Amino acid sequence: MLYSMTGYGRAESTFKDKIFLIEIKSLNGKQFDLRLNIPGLLKPYEVEIRNKLNESLFRGTVECNISVKSNGVSKPVSINTALAKSYYQPIVELADELGIAKDNILSTLLKLPDVVSSTSEVITEEEWKALHQLLLQAIEQIILHRKDEGKSLEKDLLERLSGIEAQQAVIEVYEPNRRNKIKEGLVKLLEQHVGADKYDNNRLEQELIYYIEKIDISEEKVRLTNHLDYFKAVLKETEPSKGKKLSFILQEIGREINTTGSKANDLDIQKAVILMKDELEKAKEQILNVL
Repeated sequence: MLYSMTGYGRAESTFKDKIFLIEIKSLNGKQFDLRLNIPGLLKPYEVEIRNKLNESLFRGTVECNISVKSNGVSKPVSINTALAKSYYQPIVELADELGIAKDNILSTLLKLPDVVSSTSEVITEEEWKALHQLLLQAIEQIILHRKDEGKSLEKDLLERLSGIEAQQAVIEVYEPNRRNKIKEGLVKLLEQHVGADKYDNNRLEQELIYYIEKIDISEEKVRLTNHLDYFKAVLKETEPSKGKKLSFILQEIGREINTTGSKANDLDIQKAVILMKDELEKAKEQILNVL
């Protein structure tokens, strides 16, 4: 089973006089990269929130927004009179200098930064427990979304592997004739440049055997089959985060395909190798989204 790194989770609830809203979005990324937006009253719990997201989502570029709003209940405010007084004199002097009426100077002062602020508010332990449960719900939602996306990824990856296996079967068909083609090519060259009666057939056979051994692709075929089987086995593992492991296996698959291509010395086999590479590149693109 695969999980995608792309997902979305949302949870909202009302607890006493507060409305809690949590939204979590994630995209693919090499590591766990979190952007957390929380109100000031949750700052004491920031580390705990980060750790919970990290241990639950493992990997990806994650954005988490948590908002806490009052449920229609007015909250007391405080006025920083000392700051307002420090603003007052320069404003009066500026108004006199510009010849502007000072009728609305109080409303102007109250709009200046930090003159009026909400009374310091803290979240209670009971409220934090309710918010923590809501966070777990949002995380569960995004994990379910990732799981659904992962099903599509797994289906596509298996199709890519099937494409590689299909071309591997094509190579099996053409590979036995490769020796005859190579021998025919060498004989033709010798007859053209040396003469039909001037080369040693026994020596030709010896050189041909040596050459065939150098370009033999039997080991590559076996290793490629093993890598493809291992990839499928990893797909079935219950471990949620395995994108990096699968990426490493694809690298090994690519190595065997490239070696087969370099040893092919056959047009039909080269065509099959190119199609295998095409399927492999598509698989690599998809694996970037796997958790």
